[in-house]
Amino acid sequence: MKQTIPFSKVREKLMADPEFRKEYDALGDEFALISQAVAARARAGKTQAQVAEAMGISQPAVAKIEAGKVKSLDTLKRYASAVGCKVRLELVSS
Repeated sequence: MKQTIPFSKVREKLMADPEFRKEYDALGDEFALISQAVAARARAGKTQAQVAEAMGISQPAVAKIEAGKVKSLDTLKRYASAVGCKVRLELVSS
């Protein structure tokens, strides 16, 4: 029987690698956006299929959006509208 390793243990080991940690941290904004998108869809009580229908695209295309593969601001705005939200962008000093 195979023993499964909890994700928390795998993540802990990966995060101990400085190179992995650097790359992971560089994706922080993308992870935050993905998390917000999925949370907004959940709050709206909609499935990916329902969002896809509202956007006029396929469910796999919505899955790609929720995986961070957003190709344009227009697509993100359409997704937001389909889940009852709007997009707000801002530039901040680094």
